[in-house]
Amino acid sequence: MSRHIDTIPVWDAYKTDCECPLCALMKKNEEDYVDNFLGASVMEPDRRVEVNEKGFCRRHFKMMFDAGNRLGLALMTDTYMRRTLEKLTKNAETLAAAAREEGQKGLFARMGKKSADIPAAAAEVRAMTASCIFCDRLNAAMERYVYTLLYMYAHEPDFKKALAESKGFCLDHYAQVLEEAPKHLHGRDLQEFIETVSKIEMENLTRVEKDLEWFTLKFDYRNRDKPWGNSQDAVERSVNKMRGGAV
Repeated sequence: MSRHIDTIPVWDAYKTDCECPLCALMKKNEEDYVDNFLGASVMEPDRRVEVNEKGFCRRHFKMMFDAGNRLGLALMTDTYMRRTLEKLTKNAETLAAAAREEGQKGLFARMGKKSADIPAAAAEVRAMTASCIFCDRLNAAMERYVYTLLYMYAHEPDFKKALAESKGFCLDHYAQVLEEAPKHLHGRDLQEFIETVSKIEMENLTRVEKDLEWFTLKFDYRNRDKPWGNSQDAVERSVNKMRGGAV
């Protein structure tokens, strides 16, 4: 699979010398999705149908808003809101009926079993806010990248070296590669991979924490004239290391 179309993005991410190559891949994919969804595809019927059913999470709505294409976002959101209103019409009818039922009960009845329709209707609304077309696509893409990374580790000696010399992962992607590794690596390959990634993860978390500690100590007047070293961006690196591309 060396330098195959599937491995090129992984290699490119590792060449950036970042704290988490998988976060770099995720960021690139998110940016591509924003460009794609707010571009010509905003008028494609199939795309609009998919958006109408799934919508977007808060993070990805904000990314599209920040992209500055207000008209593209408005067109996409308008049909999504209309479809949501259609879904909520029946939901509202269910809530009204349940509310009337509760209102007609006597005092002692009201102290007993409550209508199950109200929590069910609330769950329907919650489900409408829980889905995101970007998140679905991004999760699928990241699964492919993790599989590719593991394949490259087993079959490309130069990539094995690049991974060993990298800065590890954010905690979320560290967990993901640990979860996926036993599915795709076996025997000695699995042993070496687990030993390697756990070693570099601990080393690099320690490195970032030391940079963060020095960042805090620099605010002590006694350290005012001492060099910052690598600590000036330690806050954002620490946050991203702990929570993956958060800032």
